[in-house]
Amino acid sequence: MRVIIQRVKSSQVTVDGEIIGKISQGLNLLVGIAENDTEAELDWIVRKCLELRLFPDLETGKPWQKSVQEIDGELLVVSQFTLYGDCKKGRRPSFDKSAAPNLAADLYNSFVDKLKASNLTVETGKFGAMMLVDIENDGPVTLILEKETGKI
Repeated sequence: MRVIIQRVKSSQVTVDGEIIGKISQGLNLLVGIAENDTEAELDWIVRKCLELRLFPDLETGKPWQKSVQEIDGELLVVSQFTLYGDCKKGRRPSFDKSAAPNLAADLYNSFVDKLKASNLTVETGKFGAMMLVDIENDGPVTLILEKETGKI
């Protein structure tokens, strides 16, 4: 499983000209699911997304002190199978390592449900849709979280 995690001032996702998900300060999560991902990878990524200290402490001015939970931030979760695009051969990416749509949808929905259990505001895109994502990256802070099946 791969997640591009971005600290944002705001972010929104639009489908067919309609804003379907919108957040203020928090994290924009672009989520790619591999063909062999399971709930174990998902649980690890959820914990990391919620607990990583990516925000400054406004009282002390120190960076990297607070998690999205500690600042009561918001989350925008967008499915993105292209995170498993392989561009090593030829001129067209291969998506052989991306999960099949039915498996990916199930794990994506489980990921969203687990994030919602944190009681933070969680907004989403629309799985499988063509989306326009507007991201006001703060910092900019952009990190890649990856958890391969069976690896610690």
